Amino acid sequence: MLQQVNETDDALIDQLQRSAFDYFMLYTNPENGLVADTSIKTSHCSIAAVGFALSSYPVAVERGWITRADAAKRVLAALDFFADSQQGTERGATGHRGFYYHFLYMETGKRAWNSELSTIDTGLLLLGVLTAAAYFNGNSQVERDLRKQAKFLYERCDWHWALNKGQTISMGWKPASGFLRWRYQGYDEAIFLYVLALASPTHAIPSSSYDAFASTYTWMMFKDTPFLYAGPLFIHLFSHAWIDFRDIRDEHVADKDTDYFRNTQTAIAVQRDYTDRNPGHFVGYTKDVWGLSACDGPNPTGTKHSLRYAPKVFGYAARGAPLGPDDGTIAPWGPLSCLPFDREAALNGTRALLSTYPNLLLDGRFPGGFNPSVKGPGPEGWVDDRSVAIDQGLLVMMIENARTGMIWDLMRQSPILRTGLERAGFTGGWLDEKKAKPAIA
Repeated sequence: MLQQVNETDDALIDQLQRSAFDYFMLYTNPENGLVADTSIKTSHCSIAAVGFALSSYPVAVERGWITRADAAKRVLAALDFFADSQQGTERGATGHRGFYYHFLYMETGKRAWNSELSTIDTGLLLLGVLTAAAYFNGNSQVERDLRKQAKFLYERCDWHWALNKGQTISMGWKPASGFLRWRYQGYDEAIFLYVLALASPTHAIPSSSYDAFASTYTWMMFKDTPFLYAGPLFIHLFSHAWIDFRDIRDEHVADKDTDYFRNTQTAIAVQRDYTDRNPGHFVGYTKDVWGLSACDGPNPTGTKHSLRYAPKVFGYAARGAPLGPDDGTIAPWGPLSCLPFDREAALNGTRALLSTYPNLLLDGRFPGGFNPSVKGPGPEGWVDDRSVAIDQGLLVMMIENARTGMIWDLMRQSPILRTGLERAGFTGGWLDEKKAKPAIA
């Protein structure tokens, strides 16, 4: 448990960032690089978790938490596994057409449960692959092999197939039933997915697919500011962990005289305004206790509440503000993940959480969620009994982007991201600067 909430901002940030990274040291299979979705012992691998781990290793090297050689070895183990894993429609396959199943068995890497071949989670994995390839640019055999595998993995991904004869990218596919009926359209975390797909030298999608995705955006006003709406906080963060959206714009946000970075700043203000108003009368909500996002929550059956009435709880749900859903559950990693966008709000929120709820952390890390409106042994109420890999990876990356801009700097040099952004119609800012250096040799 973190004891000293009154320490300096930098010391607090450093401690929480290091604890977040340690998740990957504790819950990764070093033989194949697969990362457990959560800290529960029986957890399967989430391929998105691997992407966040691969992106976090460069931060850990620069911070002195792991040697460069050890980090490169760990990255290569993961890349070798995915490169050599079985692709096809067979039951034991790990993936198909360059995409991978959402959940895999930690030891074998075969498809777990009845999980879908996930386009978004494959995209998060590939962003990690590209981040590692951009950082590990040395001449050692391990780093050369790492970059070679990264190139292979990215170029194998059949983005055009994932369109399923439509304009927008399908959310996934299952061998028994085919493509899922849902697609990525409207404002969500999938901007990075379209950027990756547009830039592919082997299976690129047309620029019209990005326009089809963005044409269904929903805008609202927050006070006097246009707000590109998405309720859950993570939607406003995931693409930003890798892509520096400051001062670059496509036509869809340029028409509103904003950009995606400023829109995330507005999303933070929307969340704080919502919890300050607290229309649902939930316990603990203030302008500094916020963070409505996709996370685990109290079990809907048999849950007792501390309120005068018993609001419905949702279990796992993509909670959001200001339009909900909301059941009093907070994602406590949310405020600190916003450090690059609003340092004051992020630190005030983090300190408010840690001082008001002193038993919130699990082994020094934020749990997936907590709900003080539900009875528990302390003021925290219901607390998730697990930490979640993607939450921890997001913290490592966003804290580093706030401190040094490291991930943003690396990925600005990626010709893949530059090409994808330009094909999506982004201009301005760093995109107008001199062409990027190759990131994958």
